[in-house]
Amino acid sequence: MEVSLEVVNVPFAIALLAWIIIDILKRRGHENDSNNDDDVKGKIRGYLRVFNVVTVVFSIIIFVLYLGFGFYTYWNYGIVPTKSVCLAITWFVASLVLIYWMDRGFSELKPRPPLVLILWWVFSFGLVSFSVLVYVVRLLGFRELPYRLPEPDIVDVVSLPLLVLFCCRCCCRPLSHGELERPLLLRKENDDDSSFNNASIWSQLTFQWLNPLFEKGRIEKLELHHIPSVPESETADNASLLLEESIRKQKTKSTSLPKAITGTVWKSLAINAVFAGLNTIASYIGPFLISNFVNFLTQKDDSSSYHYGLVLAFIFFFSKTVESLTQRLWYFGAHRIGIRVRAALTVLIYKKSLSTKFVGPSNGKVINLINVDAERIGDFCWYIHGVWLLPIQVFLALVILYWNLGAAPSVAAVFATILVMVSNTPLANRQERLHSKIMEAKDSRIKVTSETLKSMRVLKLHSWEPTFLNKLLQLRETERNWLKKYLYTCSAVAFLFWASPTLVSVITFGVCILLETPLTSGTVLSALATFRILQEPIYNLPELISMIAQTKVSFDRIQEFLGEEDQRKFITSSGPKESGVAVEIKAGEYAWDSSSQSLKNPTIKITEKMKIMKGYKIAICGSVGSGKSSLLCSILGEIPRISGAVIKVYGKKAYVPQRPWVQTGTIRENILFGKDMDDAFYERVLEACALNQDIEMWDNKDMSVVGERGMNLSGGQKQRIQLARAVYSDSDIYILDDPFSAVDAHTGTHLFKKCLKGLLSEKTVIYATHQLEFLDAADLVLVMKDGLIVQSGKYEELIADSDGELVRQMNAHRKSLDQMNPPQDNDSLIAKPCQISQIEVIEEKYGDPICFGKLFERSQEEETETGRVKWSVYSTFVTAAYKGALVPVVLLCQVLFQGLQIGSNYWIAWATEENHKVSREQLIGTFVMLSGGSSIFILGRAVLLATIAIETAQRLFLGMITSVFRAPISFFDSTPSSRILNRSSTDQSTLDTDIPYRLAGLAFALIQLFSIIILMSHVAWQIFLLFIAILGISFWYQTYYITTARELARMVGSRKAPILHHFSESITGAGTIRCFNQEDRFIEKNLSLIDDYSRVAFHNSGTMEWLCVRINFLFNFVFFLVLIILVSLPRSTIDPSLAGLAATYGLNLNVLQAWVIWNLCNVENKMISVERVLQFTNIASEAPLVIEDRRPKPEWPTEGTIELENLQVQYKPTLPVVLKGITCTFPGEMKIGVVGRTGSGKSTLIQALFRVVEPSGGRIIIDGVDISTIGLQDLRSRLGIIPQDPTLFQGTIRTNLDPLQQHSDQEIWEVLDKCRLADIVRQDQRLLDAPVAEDGENWSVGQRQLVCLARVLLKKRRILVLDEATASIDTATDNVIQETIREETSKCTVITVAHRIPTVIDNDLVLVLDKGKIVEYDKPGNLLEDSCSSFSKLVAEFLRSSPKSNNNNNVHHR
Repeated sequence: MEVSLEVVNVPFAIALLAWIIIDILKRRGHENDSNNDDDVKGKIRGYLRVFNVVTVVFSIIIFVLYLGFGFYTYWNYGIVPTKSVCLAITWFVASLVLIYWMDRGFSELKPRPPLVLILWWVFSFGLVSFSVLVYVVRLLGFRELPYRLPEPDIVDVVSLPLLVLFCCRCCCRPLSHGELERPLLLRKENDDDSSFNNASIWSQLTFQWLNPLFEKGRIEKLELHHIPSVPESETADNASLLLEESIRKQKTKSTSLPKAITGTVWKSLAINAVFAGLNTIASYIGPFLISNFVNFLTQKDDSSSYHYGLVLAFIFFFSKTVESLTQRLWYFGAHRIGIRVRAALTVLIYKKSLSTKFVGPSNGKVINLINVDAERIGDFCWYIHGVWLLPIQVFLALVILYWNLGAAPSVAAVFATILVMVSNTPLANRQERLHSKIMEAKDSRIKVTSETLKSMRVLKLHSWEPTFLNKLLQLRETERNWLKKYLYTCSAVAFLFWASPTLVSVITFGVCILLETPLTSGTVLSALATFRILQEPIYNLPELISMIAQTKVSFDRIQEFLGEEDQRKFITSSGPKESGVAVEIKAGEYAWDSSSQSLKNPTIKITEKMKIMKGYKIAICGSVGSGKSSLLCSILGEIPRISGAVIKVYGKKAYVPQRPWVQTGTIRENILFGKDMDDAFYERVLEACALNQDIEMWDNKDMSVVGERGMNLSGGQKQRIQLARAVYSDSDIYILDDPFSAVDAHTGTHLFKKCLKGLLSEKTVIYATHQLEFLDAADLVLVMKDGLIVQSGKYEELIADSDGELVRQMNAHRKSLDQMNPPQDNDSLIAKPCQISQIEVIEEKYGDPICFGKLFERSQEEETETGRVKWSVYSTFVTAAYKGALVPVVLLCQVLFQGLQIGSNYWIAWATEENHKVSREQLIGTFVMLSGGSSIFILGRAVLLATIAIETAQRLFLGMITSVFRAPISFFDSTPSSRILNRSSTDQSTLDTDIPYRLAGLAFALIQLFSIIILMSHVAWQIFLLFIAILGISFWYQTYYITTARELARMVGSRKAPILHHFSESITGAGTIRCFNQEDRFIEKNLSLIDDYSRVAFHNSGTMEWLCVRINFLFNFVFFLVLIILVSLPRSTIDPSLAGLAATYGLNLNVLQAWVIWNLCNVENKMISVERVLQFTNIASEAPLVIEDRRPKPEWPTEGTIELENLQVQYKPTLPVVLKGITCTFPGEMKIGVVGRTGSGKSTLIQALFRVVEPSGGRIIIDGVDISTIGLQDLRSRLGIIPQDPTLFQGTIRTNLDPLQQHSDQEIWEVLDKCRLADIVRQDQRLLDAPVAEDGENWSVGQRQLVCLARVLLKKRRILVLDEATASIDTATDNVIQETIREETSKCTVITVAHRIPTVIDNDLVLVLDKGKIVEYDKPGNLLEDSCSSFSKLVAEFLRSSPKSNNNNNVHHR
């Protein structure tokens, strides 16, 4: 039989040779054939090269093995083995065919080898498998078989795994002719559709489907478009629809989110469970058989046992391979489920937050739900199988121990295990408690950081950033204290983890010795291997319990959020009952806070029914806080209705909120807002909204990019862009909330005439306004006071009611106009030839200099490093704590631990065999000493590591946050706050609890790996050479992998920020998005961003498994060869106990090397967080806060004289000069008004005064001190400013007015009285401790402006700057405020930048700027006398835009 089988090899050799000859002859006939598709060939060639080279190498290895075995047999026994010679010849010819085919196969794009070669591989695999199987059957006891069947030799056994690879190589699918003909671009698109979906089973098993991505990553830097899309099941749309469907299926009232999620992923979970189960069973085969192997080494003598050893080695190899593959598939499957769950939850949270009306969730809470809770639920998919695997693992361990040691020791081992688990549980509970405390502290810190970043301009102008930094550092200190306790608790848990096998083994062997159970080195080593495997479930149990608890909290948080009542009582837009009605307002009560107190005192109370006809213009006016915005919100359905009927709106709505909301994106995208482009209409809208001039000034015109929250636009530009958005929407009803407050008089007039009376002349417009000059054009005026409509009717009717609220407000308005009526008659002024024409108004420049040129070109894409993480990042990290002094100590502890642990294991294995030399007391005593010593070092290592981690994280945090706070304003203008927050939250968390342990884990794993290599090499030196080869191949794989993996890890970090940014932006503008019915478009955008993140995360986790599969196989193969060497070596040359110990440690080899490689790659991936934090540690900072030897006197400035000498300012060297050589003096104790068209440089002048932007030429001198020579804190803290944007912080009224806590309550009440705020504050029983919501949302914009005024009056500064400070206040309040400012600042220099001419008309001097130059600077009276002066033109424009019947009404009401 054997001879006949060997003869079959000869025809195969002849057939293979014949194939080569025939193919050479064939090719000669086709030499001149043209060869196209070079690009396609190159691509296919890249995919197959590695696999083909490996196949050739393995083929040659088999040839060499058979040849070598033949020589060995001939040398020792003098026999020429027919089998070895025949097989060597055939494998040699097969290798030639393979090499020849590689060249031809590549050129002709045929990835499948020739048929004759495939038949040879399959035949060889079948024959060898059969012979090995026969041998195993015989070994198990069926000795008498009917025929003499072939028996395997050592080469057959070694070549079997390689033959498996050859058979898999046969499965490569050849490319069809159609695929080659298909255009390359089309092919690429289809390939990118999802390489995973198109992969064969073998490809999915070995992660070969990632090869094209690795090839791409090796050639060039990976970009998002290089990464294939995720499989359909993982897309956000599909995942969220399935989850929503699952939630709908639950009939019960209380929806269970965990049940719903399980319902959507149960199939994937079941498949994953199969892999997890197989992995667990395979992992226990090694410990089960190790005693047989050690016994074999101890007793081997005859040749039959040699074969038995080979079979054992093969079973070890097979079980380790199954274990490795199932583990990789299990982990990758868990990742996939995690990605799906995370995507589905994120979509649900987004949809909910977009649909939540009224006071929606705070930005911070929603960001946390996605960033922390959804993330944690996704991660739980890793842990879920641990619940049922744990008892199985303990049971299998018990079986092995019972088999080896008997009943009593195995019961003792189980009790010891339970003891360790129980002692671990309180630590785990404490860990969980501390973790939740850390999360709470982090939430508080992130909330304050977010608010601080948003208000950074205000903080810097007031010089409050050191105070807010300290506040932030205090919050971090609280977080750090919890972190310290948490990490030291982790140290105790780590100690238990590493000491548990020692403790369990001491108790078990102690019981064995007490009961005089016979011990051999085989049973001892088997027990030790079992304890080491038990170590994981012992460690995982508390973590599992903790993870279940944390996940439950996250489920509850998300479920609570998703379950909150929507209250989306959508206003029906059914056809009107009466034609011509646009809005039907019915009696009802509305309140923002639906608590019992609000029910008694609603925000808005509508007492009578009202119909607004189509095409009507409705004006709403009233003093600050009278309820104008709330009334508009009630029409929009954005405020909770307490009682009464629904307000009906018939038709499409458009909304312009008081606080401008613009998206990150281009100007055009903001205006179109999801609508198609209509060029002609678009141009008309731009002209009507006075945006043409701005757009002309920007390099990229309307394709210029708007920064986060429109931070690189002026207030007026933001207002006009959102007005353009509303007008372009071509809706039926327009709701405009104070649209003219942020623009100056002539722009306001232009908008009113061109928009309201022009493009919107046929539309229904409801607008709230403080500018009473725009009331007379309205068909109906509603006058508000204290939440009630106190007057309604036509303007003429209301103005005739001398006791009405409107007349009271008009009188105040007139009072401000009277201040600037020039000596001559109004009519004569307007009739002068120098009057400004309407055309001029349109053509004036509306641009803001800050937006000149290339400022818009700042990329919104996050800047990321490329290539390897630099060594400087590692060295900075390692030496951050105590200059790295503790690092060598930690490493020494690990080395000593490892040495003592191997020593203790070897001692007990050796001493049990030499029991006649060693007493029982000596045996157990020495074992306890060695084991105890190793445990002490592990405790030292854990505590020192926690100390290093805490110190490192704190130092890096301080470096980053200090650098950010010292950064100039331009940094915050160009950097979205989400980018800083990402580093402050996600990256800082990684620094706090992850990276130090990853780095240390890598070092520890390397030490363990090297100790095992040394141990094995000590048994047989040949093993060392094997390891060198394998480590070389592993290193090559790792370098090949890391180029792609590194970029993917960076992308995972940078693709998360856009999701959070889009969330944040959508929540802020939710009201606008709902009003324009754009929810679907925003949800689509959200789905796309989540899919971008998912595809990066999906491929990132896949690449890790790709590497682990390959490295695992290599190390399993080495372990197999090590076992064969141990089997082959003569009994006399090895110490069986040492060899058995080497084999026992070898069982862990694949886990250990996977840990090394995983840590090696993960460390680099995680170090990107350090790199990102360090990026923000080196931001160019502003000038010093304090210059000690240049500090001004404490009372400076005494007079308040400001001298500008040839002042030149440009925002960047590449941008145009904004202020062009301004020279003038603002005398002390004078009131100076600064006026000019939008973009003339007014705001820049103020910024230069506060050194927000440093002058490029000239200087500013205040009371003889050149401000550029003193510290910023000394300068800014001595000046007062009310900025354009009223900013309030979350806290109380007291902390908002006096953040530095320098003033008494009495002083605070005084300024509140002066600013007309005292009555409002007294309405709340908590008075000064009444809460202020995030961004001051519970105050109207006008009230916020008053708080900012009170804040400045409290500071009592000699120089006060009002930057359009009263833009959101009604005229009556404005007059009172102006009076207050005049009284309170009589001894101060006041610089007022104003849109309202009355604000500056009574000033001592007026400075008129145009295009960055001084046009006029004189007393207002002198300037008004010259009717051709620029100031006269501005006044004329303002007067012309005021109500026409001024004088008559004035007389009538006096």
